[in-house]
Amino acid sequence: MPLDRATETYLRHVAIERGLSQHTLSAYRRDLAVFTSWLATAPVVDSDGADRAGGASAMDDVGRLARADVSEFVTYLATKPDGPLAPRSIARMLSSVRSFTAFAAGEGWLPLDPGTAVRPPKAPMRLPKAISVEDMEQLLGAVSVDADDPVQLRDKALLELLYATGARISEAVGLSVDDVTTLSDDSAPDADGLAVVKVTGKGNKQRVVPLGSFARAAIDAYLVRARPVFAARGASTPALFLGARGARLSRQSAWLVIQSAAAAAGLEAHVSPHTFRHSFATHLLEGGADVRVVQELLGHASVATTQIYTMVTADMLRDVYQTAHPRARR
Repeated sequence: MPLDRATETYLRHVAIERGLSQHTLSAYRRDLAVFTSWLATAPVVDSDGADRAGGASAMDDVGRLARADVSEFVTYLATKPDGPLAPRSIARMLSSVRSFTAFAAGEGWLPLDPGTAVRPPKAPMRLPKAISVEDMEQLLGAVSVDADDPVQLRDKALLELLYATGARISEAVGLSVDDVTTLSDDSAPDADGLAVVKVTGKGNKQRVVPLGSFARAAIDAYLVRARPVFAARGASTPALFLGARGARLSRQSAWLVIQSAAAAAGLEAHVSPHTFRHSFATHLLEGGADVRVVQELLGHASVATTQIYTMVTADMLRDVYQTAHPRARR
């Protein structure tokens, strides 16, 4: 089977069978396009050995793909003349190629999966960047709220929700009005009346995250005095956060809200939507929260992903100790 037809079959498969988002599908398509473009000019090495490259001949027959093709593609990405890719970008592209080769082998187009033994370059560990509690309070306080300005009321509600829940920006703009609710549970009287938000994360997995009093007050003010103004400008939608024309607020618009607030607060550190998520987790752990509780609140499938935040707090404790303790410095 020609490689281009094989990749299209694979993309249709993951779209239908795995229900991937359009964003993920586009990323897979781009990565495989880079791979096939490189492969079209790669040399062919004639050999019976499984590790020898099929090169450009694989364009006509996907069965000619070999492990050397995949490993040499990784080398190419790391040494591109117009600029090598970062290890994380290479790992993402390799993941797309390996997913395709595994599918091709499963369909019987390849005798063996050539991507199985190829590993990405090791990426340096990057600690999440959080801002201090004081900087976060300064940022949230920089959004002036005029009771008659629906934009300010919406922006305040969005920022308070991001910090109160640690939600990803896509999760926040994906919320509906009904996702913000109040618990009523006779079996757990201590939780009765607790404001929560139902967040839908990766893989459509839902989690329930409490809302603090500041976030709930900001959202209530937005729902009463601002959202009806936006809603009157567009078609009916259940979206919680609306844009100027009454449609669901986009991720790009939400990003601009954050940038504007950071600029108004005069923060020197770069503030992104994920800064709120990182700060949420870091501040909880600094306040004594259990790492597994934070894992649930963030929606991490594995506690290992959450534990990176414990390294952040450990670094902070070390720095404070070395700065403050008279016998910590030589």
